[in-house]
Amino acid sequence: MSGRLSRIAVVVEDRCRTNKCGQECRRRCPVNATGRQCIQVTPSSKVSLISEDLCGGCGICVKVCPFNAIQIINLPRELDKETTHRYGPNSFKLHRMPVPRPGQVLGLVGTNGIGKSTALKILAGKLKPNLGKFTDPPNWDDILRHFRGSELQKYFTRLLEDKMKAVIKYQYLDHIPKSVEGKVGDLLNKKDERQDKDTLRDILELKQRLKAAQVIRSLLHPKNYVIVVEHDLSILDYLSDYICCLYGTPGAYGVVTLPSSVREGINIFLNGFIPSENMRFREEKLTFRVTESAEQITEGETYQSYKYPTMVKTRPGFKLSVMKGSYNDSQIIVLLGENGTGKTTFIRMLAGRVKPDKVGDEEVDMPACTVSYKPQELISKISFTARELLQKKIPGSCSQTQFRSDVMKPLKIEELMDRQVANLSGGELQRVALCLCLGKPADIYLIDEPSAHLDSEQRFLAAKVIKRFILHEKKTAFVVEHDFIMATYLADKVVVFEGKPSVDCTANVPEPLTSGMNRFLSVKFRFPFPFYSAITSKTIEDYLNFLHLDVTFRTDPTTYRPRINKLGSTKDTEQKAAGCHYYLDY
Repeated sequence: MSGRLSRIAVVVEDRCRTNKCGQECRRRCPVNATGRQCIQVTPSSKVSLISEDLCGGCGICVKVCPFNAIQIINLPRELDKETTHRYGPNSFKLHRMPVPRPGQVLGLVGTNGIGKSTALKILAGKLKPNLGKFTDPPNWDDILRHFRGSELQKYFTRLLEDKMKAVIKYQYLDHIPKSVEGKVGDLLNKKDERQDKDTLRDILELKQRLKAAQVIRSLLHPKNYVIVVEHDLSILDYLSDYICCLYGTPGAYGVVTLPSSVREGINIFLNGFIPSENMRFREEKLTFRVTESAEQITEGETYQSYKYPTMVKTRPGFKLSVMKGSYNDSQIIVLLGENGTGKTTFIRMLAGRVKPDKVGDEEVDMPACTVSYKPQELISKISFTARELLQKKIPGSCSQTQFRSDVMKPLKIEELMDRQVANLSGGELQRVALCLCLGKPADIYLIDEPSAHLDSEQRFLAAKVIKRFILHEKKTAFVVEHDFIMATYLADKVVVFEGKPSVDCTANVPEPLTSGMNRFLSVKFRFPFPFYSAITSKTIEDYLNFLHLDVTFRTDPTTYRPRINKLGSTKDTEQKAAGCHYYLDY
């Protein structure tokens, strides 16, 4: 082994099936052929055990494993001294730790499976760091000595002396009823000195996220800490005081960078390069500049235009009015509005799953076209592997080289093919659902919240896949999207939903991106919280409605991502004076 490199071997437990293969990893290992036990599979073991000290890094086991369960990775040996935690042999390893500062919001950004939630559990005191010594875990004296001289030593000391309480906001909301009992009002009245927020993204729409960000910042005082994990980069930018990036190989290892400013930290993540360490962790930059449009690809070519009629849908307590509109081939229309304004209802009407109200005794004539629909709620209770599901639903697309190259490869579907759909995570299920939607031949693609459960990098790749597919296949897509950066990247036109959520709403006509975003950002915000009525002193609804949404966006000159201006800044004041909440300056 090279003196400058350290080698880690990772065996994914839910993929390794030693009882269903010929144990090719053990039989083909050249170190095993010399009589040394580099790879062992005992009769009682469920997975292969790989000795990192004996491994020569040939990679044969990686190639011959039929279930793609093995990863062999070379790392700089210096990182061994900075190991914070390892779950066990051949398992995930976290290097370094994010450093919280009192009175400031620390934002964490990185892909899924890179160690963000592990870091939060350690900071919350729910997971004791073992410094990589999983067979002989150190005591707290050794751990404090390891972090001696840093802010983390003070932090853990306060945590151990019970001078600080810690709480984590669950990433997966369906876990809350299983572990928390009591009335919502009573639970909300309990306060903690430090907050860990693990993703605001999937349920709240943009305006609610901005309001939630304001509330989180209101928690700050000189002696507490706030650490936030958020994949919506515009919200992370708005919310954080400084950033720590995490890079590595998902499921294998993660490394935490040194703290940096918000703009620098997010741009480090997008550029895939850390200047202070001269480290490149991604080959390609993630840039949000829209360089392709239908007009640029085929100038002078005419496009088929379509129309949908004025529609009304009435349900008990709710009414949606849709103004008639038109759209073209190779065009993406993004639907923007608060939760409960009828975006999904509108998509379901276009899909033919919900019928508009009759006009007199006559049915509303909908345009004759075929649709492919990806719903908001993903169904995971399917007794198929991903391969069986795709071959059953979209056999033609799966066999097309172009579709495999443009859609399946960037979404990394191949690594999921032999996994049971019921065992896929939310992000993995979302990628399969997008592949199914785009793989179905149709005139219109209706995609409801494609960014849900995806990390920041996956969102960019998914948006790029959708946009390229729609442009080159000359189709049309209607997309509901709450991630502001992803919405602006996708949108050729925007439909803004206005009105009182869950009561009476209107869908405006499709309009250009800039005017549509300005309309959306200027709509008065309403935050319905009927379940907070138990709080009598001052309801959260009143408090949030008092905090009027009044934000403006500018474009980052390096990555071209939309950035929220700080309230009261020169740029914020100038744009408000000009009545321009959002504009493209490239």
